[in-house]
Amino acid sequence: MAPSSDGDPRVLLVMNAVLSGLFSYVVVRGYAFAGGAPFDWANVALLTLVMMAITFVVTR
Repeated sequence: MAPSSDGDPRVLLVMNAVLSGLFSYVVVRGYAFAGGAPFDWANVALLTLVMMAITFVVTR
């Protein structure tokens, strides 16, 4: 059996930030397209932080 590794935490943090940011952008852009609220970068940033926190809690 191959040894396991948790990886470099900095790489995991950056990867989490990038993927959460892309997902947040798509969600906020889609919500704005549907007429829910105007697109705002502050909403993208807030949703990114929320997604990162949820990911951190779920994976720990």
